[in-house]
Amino acid sequence: MHNEPTPSVEPREFGVGGRITLSVMADDFVDVILGAIAETPRDGLTVETDPVSTWFTGAEQDIARYVSGLIAAASRGGRHVVANVMLSRGCPGEITCERPDRPPVFSDAPLTVPTTGVEAVAQWALYPLDDHGSPERSADHMRDIYAAIEDAKASGTFVDSDHYVTRLSGDVADILTTITAAWASVGRTVAHVTTHATVSVNSPSIARTAEAGR
Repeated sequence: MHNEPTPSVEPREFGVGGRITLSVMADDFVDVILGAIAETPRDGLTVETDPVSTWFTGAEQDIARYVSGLIAAASRGGRHVVANVMLSRGCPGEITCERPDRPPVFSDAPLTVPTTGVEAVAQWALYPLDDHGSPERSADHMRDIYAAIEDAKASGTFVDSDHYVTRLSGDVADILTTITAAWASVGRTVAHVTTHATVSVNSPSIARTAEAGR
């Protein structure tokens, strides 16, 4: 019966998590990266750092706050910071429970992230990995992508569509809210969905563009 409740599943059991890699364009990049990792609260998450990236798993709300806080912490010294972020929900290789018939919803509350005061730009792509659809909803990945872009426009973070990506700008928190909310929203109807973003803070190209416009 399609109206039966979704079985109780924890976010980690359903493969909700991701990875972030910070690149800091400064000689003291080690101190900046390790300092940001140590400073950023990881409430509700399991977090592990390896030589390439930092992996995290937990609820979508906690993930958005952690990634936003980590990028902001690394950027407040004025250095040029680039963060490569990948989020995944429902990855078959990560699921440790029996896959529910319908993707679980972990929270109905609006996703909110505290403002950081750090402005950023980002290139973002969303990948609904839906091959078969469901009795209630046909598989149509472009429908979900276009809906996410419209939500980004409504949020005020949308800048433009570019080759293979959507460009965003604004406070780091607003960018992460846009990205994570879209990923979580698609995950309510698509069992496996991933999203990728490259977030840049204190980019020298932005400073040069501003100088050229004066």
